[in-house]
Amino acid sequence: MSKKSIEKVIQLYFDSMFESSNEKVKQSFHPNAIIAGVFGGKFVEMNRDAFGKFVEKNQPSAKANNEEPKLEIVSIEIAGDTAMARVRDDYLGLTFLDTLSLVKMEKHWVIYNKLFHIEGDAH
Repeated sequence: MSKKSIEKVIQLYFDSMFESSNEKVKQSFHPNAIIAGVFGGKFVEMNRDAFGKFVEKNQPSAKANNEEPKLEIVSIEIAGDTAMARVRDDYLGLTFLDTLSLVKMEKHWVIYNKLFHIEGDAH
């Protein structure tokens, strides 16, 4: 049950970017979440609200552009009410390998932190 619930949150997270939805960012991330990684040669760090606004600004969305969604859940490890997931996804013409830390709060999983690595241009 937990793995399926985690997969649903990961899909919601991916949909937030694919649809440029700030609301789905808020649904999938903990309010205190941090999103961080190296983008354009610079270390980038933002909170959930800043990430949601960034996602929302990318218009038209990939979905509106009829782009093919690409999301691969590489691995999920669960330890009680915490979990770690590795996911590969295409966003903004790039392929990202994300490390997501998740926490179960009141029976619902949310992403607490996201570290991203850019593997290269999307294929």
